[in-house]
Amino acid sequence: MAGYGGYVPKVAKELGALAVSRLKELGTYPVGKVAGLYLQVSSPTARSWILRVKIGDKRREIGLGAYPAISLKEAHERAQAERDKIRAGVDPILERKAAESALRAAQISEITFAEAAKQFIGSRAHGWKNAKHGDQWRNTIAEYAEPVLGKILVRHITREHVLQVLEPIWTTKTETASRVRGRIENILDWARVKGYRSGENPALWRGNLDHLLAKPSTVATVRHHLALPYQEMGVFMKALRAIDATGSRCLEFTILTSARSGEARAARWSEFDLDAGIWRVPAERMKLKKEHRVPLPKTAIDLLRALPQPADDDRTGLVFPSPRGKVLSDMTLLMIVRRLGVAATPHGMRSTFKDWATELTNHPRELIEVALAHVPGDASEMAYWRGDVLERRRQLMTDWATYIGVVRTSNSELPFAANRG
Repeated sequence: MAGYGGYVPKVAKELGALAVSRLKELGTYPVGKVAGLYLQVSSPTARSWILRVKIGDKRREIGLGAYPAISLKEAHERAQAERDKIRAGVDPILERKAAESALRAAQISEITFAEAAKQFIGSRAHGWKNAKHGDQWRNTIAEYAEPVLGKILVRHITREHVLQVLEPIWTTKTETASRVRGRIENILDWARVKGYRSGENPALWRGNLDHLLAKPSTVATVRHHLALPYQEMGVFMKALRAIDATGSRCLEFTILTSARSGEARAARWSEFDLDAGIWRVPAERMKLKKEHRVPLPKTAIDLLRALPQPADDDRTGLVFPSPRGKVLSDMTLLMIVRRLGVAATPHGMRSTFKDWATELTNHPRELIEVALAHVPGDASEMAYWRGDVLERRRQLMTDWATYIGVVRTSNSELPFAANRG
């Protein structure tokens, strides 16, 4: 065998491809052509190439790959390339270690927005006075930011990505959008300090997004308020309950259950089990064409019990009939909203509910979506139809009824007093 200790080992007799293929006894065999190149046979099925060299005062064994995946010709080329590096003053072993270290460092520094948000919220959890604050962060980030940013590495997030989050909700949910923008900014600032990204924060407002998005205060004064801000619901409900009309009760019930207007207007007594507190909306009236079970909060049950009750043998009648005994029109409910001086729509109250549930509660996002009948029907979502989760949904609707039952303004009669009949 050629020597291992010399700086330039003696070149052994060159072996051909056939001779190399026959080397199967355990041992290390010089193959020639390039000094220090050996085929190492560890077992009948494990053979690999090594290059033995001396670099300065250190002896090195450099692995060049497995045989026969690496052919004899390729082993010659690799061995010669390593020797050329050594002559140029490069230690191939140290070079590989440095490359591996850089790769590990790069992998550690790669973090997605979803993971960054999770770590940021976790790092702030003990500093927030209210435990629900963290849940509000998680809910808004999951609802609005993660569908766009969740799987993107934070160092790759640009201004365009942030705009994809904000633009769809900037004029319809301005307050929420502004809050989401600030939370994205905080998460990306945290990521920069942690070394996960560098450069300007693409979610900054001043000198950045303020050139691309309208000022929130401007949007709030000119946009069509399809959804009433949840902070104003207490005042609205007080004014609504003061109107003695079937349409008012139908609208109140619609809001309490977060149902679609058509589902409530066409509701029939046969669909209700008031003792169990359940409303079964038949599939033909549902947008997804599937029966929807609605757990009723006590407030909604009390509202229904206060209405004229049908005879026990005739429960096919409408719960909220028009004066002619027909289904109330959608315009009837809309005119009640307008009568109260509010630029919103009955359907917009569903958005109000969703904003409240997402921003002020710690109820799971999936539970909120099922309450709104936004259920695609796959196995994971349908798990929320189980009885135990039905009671969790009832608690969600009870929390909503409690929230909208409280007036949260010093001038509780405005803006409704001047418009009430």
